[in-house]
Amino acid sequence: MVVQEKLTLEDKLNILSAAAKFDVSCTTSGVDRGGNGKSLGNTVAAGICHAFAADGRCVSLLKVLMTNECIFECKYCINKSSNDIPRATFTPEEVAKLTMEFYRRNFIEGLFLSSGIYPTPQESMERMLAAIKLLRLKYGFRGYIHVKTIPGAEEATINEMGWFADRMSINLELPTGESLKALAPNKSRKTILPPMRFIQNGRKADENQYALTAEPVEFNPSAYEASRRFDKKLPESCEGGTAVSLKSYPKPRAAMKHFVPAGQSTQMIIGATPENDYQIMSVTEGLYQKFGLKRVFYSSFINVNHDPGLPDTADRNGHLSRTLLDREHRLYQADWLLRFYKFSVEDLLTPEKPDFNMLVDPKCDYALRHLELFPVEINRASYDMLLKVPGIGVKSALHIVQARRTCTLDFNDLKKIGVVLKRAVYFITCRDKMLYPVKMTEDNLLNYLIDEDKKPVIGGERLTYQQLNFFDLGMLKMPAGY
Repeated sequence: MVVQEKLTLEDKLNILSAAAKFDVSCTTSGVDRGGNGKSLGNTVAAGICHAFAADGRCVSLLKVLMTNECIFECKYCINKSSNDIPRATFTPEEVAKLTMEFYRRNFIEGLFLSSGIYPTPQESMERMLAAIKLLRLKYGFRGYIHVKTIPGAEEATINEMGWFADRMSINLELPTGESLKALAPNKSRKTILPPMRFIQNGRKADENQYALTAEPVEFNPSAYEASRRFDKKLPESCEGGTAVSLKSYPKPRAAMKHFVPAGQSTQMIIGATPENDYQIMSVTEGLYQKFGLKRVFYSSFINVNHDPGLPDTADRNGHLSRTLLDREHRLYQADWLLRFYKFSVEDLLTPEKPDFNMLVDPKCDYALRHLELFPVEINRASYDMLLKVPGIGVKSALHIVQARRTCTLDFNDLKKIGVVLKRAVYFITCRDKMLYPVKMTEDNLLNYLIDEDKKPVIGGERLTYQQLNFFDLGMLKMPAGY
């Protein structure tokens, strides 16, 4: 057993910041709240965290646990109760002071706060709520705050937190209920999904009321019919998310105008259990459609406890395996297609072909699986069909639709618009002609997509690409005198 002396604030920060690093669901968006001249801090719509925001900026936040003490025995978690590791606990005042001092020094732009579960879920949630209320009410902090919801906490506490935090999230942990039962016996869908539904209903009630008046109104969940059941049953792995009846909780005094204004997110651990990509994306689609989540995050499994019963995901050098990282990347790409490109899981995967092709991105994989839909004539295709063409994004599809009203587009026009021709050229025609004839078979097109030597030539240069490296001086030409 680890015997500890009284810890300094710096000791606690070292322990509890390291303990929080495995939670990836902290990117932020959806909040635009400026300073008011009296309070401290502000936040913008792109969000604040140590991650890439929606507009491409890398932003920072203080990411810590309230405590790494935990009564649960989750096999994948470094903080599980049986682990003999240094333990620490912040007081609410310590969290508030740390956040303010880091902010004043311009080290951070906001706070991500989670916690181990000790001694009970309710008491853990109450300690986090106390810290957030100190920040908002005592110190006047108006910056971004993201808080983890503790499964098993009371609805009244979750409701009050929702009026002080910008975003709340509760981790689904694993894709299926069976996997959750095997690796996290203290958790279940019955304790994870109801808080998700509660937050969703609270946000809808707030939106419905705010739409009726320009002035802030008291929170009245009864204005929204929260007892309705799902129109369509979630995948089996999401069972347990039955409808939750909201009680009428008053809006706390001095709280923000809106309930969880940046929405909620969740996280799934990938690679610890044998679910295929089709199962994972089906659960993701269900969460977006039925719980209104802003984001689903995917975290590659790291066997931090060296459990022999769990997969060893490290390579020979002790780093996370490239295969698992590539899979995580493909899941994020597919997630993007679900949210912004009007794809469904059934478009991307089937029970017969349940996994993504690791050699190409999911959009190219979709095109290769549905060659009967291609090639697409750029000057006639609908906007929705253009979105399904590899190399054509949301903005470039919109530009194509606008430009072809006044002219007939060719391949050079598409390049100027921003279409990624190195992928799109195999799946489109301009004026009913392809750039050059290709055999429309899955194997042949796959070879073209992954073989750089076979890339076509347009405008005297070969269509190829590489990731920009800011340390490669050969790729950068600094201005004179820089």
